[in-house]
Amino acid sequence: MDERPLHVPEPLDGYHPAVGAALWALEDARDRTVALVERLGDDAPDWVPPWGGNTIGSLLYHLAIIELDWLYADILGTEPPGEFLRLFPHDHRDAGGRLAVAAGESLDTHLTRLHAVRARLLYALRDMDEAGLHRVRALPGYDVSPAWVIHHLCQHEAEHRGQIGEIAVAGGLLVD
Repeated sequence: MDERPLHVPEPLDGYHPAVGAALWALEDARDRTVALVERLGDDAPDWVPPWGGNTIGSLLYHLAIIELDWLYADILGTEPPGEFLRLFPHDHRDAGGRLAVAAGESLDTHLTRLHAVRARLLYALRDMDEAGLHRVRALPGYDVSPAWVIHHLCQHEAEHRGQIGEIAVAGGLLVD
């Protein structure tokens, strides 16, 4: 008998139900990214698409550094600790505004970085309740809630995962 896939969101255990539901979506987005990355060959991170633009490695680096920034700047309102800053040896963007070129890093290095930042985010939100999830924080340029940050990170990851997939197909980088 074939087992049918179950497509039902389940809030993450150990969190307020509203927070756990939002984090389930974030984890689902990451699971899909990891599943794609695990299908890539070792040369995938640094392959430059013929149309130019970002490499897969640069996009993976970008996903991690943006998640760290949104967590600390927009949700926690503090600077990231040094152990997380050391995961990012390159500035986020170059002088021309292009994403950092994270050349020479393995897929495992990128995945380790993504996992470390996500683990910190999950840990940081473990005691948040529904009111905290929707509490608006007034920042210098905008107002934001953790709920919106989580939504934004889901969208951000999905959009860049699409780019990674496009680059992988164009470069023949999928090995499955």
